Amino acid sequence: MAKITKFDKAYLKMAMEWAKLSYCKRKKVGALIVKDRMIISDGYNGTPSGFENCCEDNEGNTLWYVLHAEANAILKLATSTQSAKGATLYITLSPCKQCSKLILQAGIKKLVYIEDYSDFDGISFLKEHEIEVLKIDENQLFQS
Repeated sequence: MAKITKFDKAYLKMAMEWAKLSYCKRKKVGALIVKDRMIISDGYNGTPSGFENCCEDNEGNTLWYVLHAEANAILKLATSTQSAKGATLYITLSPCKQCSKLILQAGIKKLVYIEDYSDFDGISFLKEHEIEVLKIDENQLFQS
């Protein structure tokens, strides 16, 4: 099992703060992409630019067009001069199947997360494609 570093804990705590920026009521998720100990992108789950900041319908279900935090962070990189090749993604919730494809395609080599998504297909996919995956329980974040 991979060793948890002080940087892993620090970046995950920052991702938790980033999650608080989300307008979603059901689940707030934050993501940071880090390369060479520099944050090169960030994201949180929410609606696309120009949309009303409402993520759920009247029944509380997430609207289909809401972007996941990691997708927002990867898409933000697409408009910059940075590359995610070899980077680490820190995220508060493990990725879904769709986002795991984006993570692989972006060249991210390591994923560090806190909480499990409703299914493990995204994590399984990343592991099968030799992306290092590290889960850090929220309680571990605040231990020295």
